[in-house]
Order: sequence, then structure tokens, then C-alpha cells
Amino acid sequence: MKNLTLPIRFGIVTSAVLIAYFLILSLLGKHTNIFYSLFNGIITGFGIYETLKITKLRNNGKLGYGEGFKAGVTTGVVATILFTIFFAIYATELNASFLGELSEVWSKDYQNFEGIVFFTVAIMGIATSLVLTLSFMQLFKSSNNPKK
Repeated sequence: MKNLTLPIRFGIVTSAVLIAYFLILSLLGKHTNIFYSLFNGIITGFGIYETLKITKLRNNGKLGYGEGFKAGVTTGVVATILFTIFFAIYATELNASFLGELSEVWSKDYQNFEGIVFFTVAIMGIATSLVLTLSFMQLFKSSNNPKK
């Protein structure tokens, strides 16, 4: 569990930044435009990148692929779970008209639109976390090649 404290902390901070960004979009009335959610990938990527960077520094410049992958995915999954919980609370309790506004913009044919939205938010976050972790591990993994 000790090895997961840093990724969990970074996941919490990353989710806080995602929530703040969403609330800022909400204040500006842009939270129903899905294209603004592309920036969520940048926020999540920064959190994962920083987790891997600090994990490598703590290990004296060495970062095994398995350890780095676990740290990056843990950061992304924690951030995604917390953001999805916030999103569900926001959409059902804080701004009950949000899903109605969103459905007017994006979908009129789905009967369980609410469930589809929450599932999509979670899957997008986890997929982003996996792809970004795999990408960043190419930068941080220890090389097995001898130095010339």
C-alpha cells in the first residue's frame, strides 16, 4: 500500500482539478459542449506524468515498467472514479436540469440517457488513463540497453 500512496494522492489532486475545470465551464455555460472535455485528457495526462516523474525520482532514477504502469493507472483511475462520483452528484442533485440540457444537445433517442452519460464519463477517463500511462512510460522506463 505504501507504493500506492503517491498515485492515490495525485489521483485526488487530479480529480480536484478536473472538478474545478468543470465548475468553471459550468459558470461560463459551456459545460454542455463536449469539445471542452478534451482538456480533461490534458489535466489527467499532467497528473499521470507528474506521478511517474516523482516515482522515478524517489527510486533514484529507476522506474520499472510494471511499477510505473501501476502508478500511472492508479492515478488515472482514482481521478476518474472521484470525478465520476462528483459528476453524478452534480447532474442529479446540484443541477437537476443539466442532463436535460445535455440530452437536448446530444441525444433524444435514448431512454436511459443518464446511465449512458455516467458510463461514458467513467470509460473515457479510464481509457485516457491507460493510453496516457502507456505513452508516458516510454519516456520514464529504465533502459536495458548498455550505454555507449
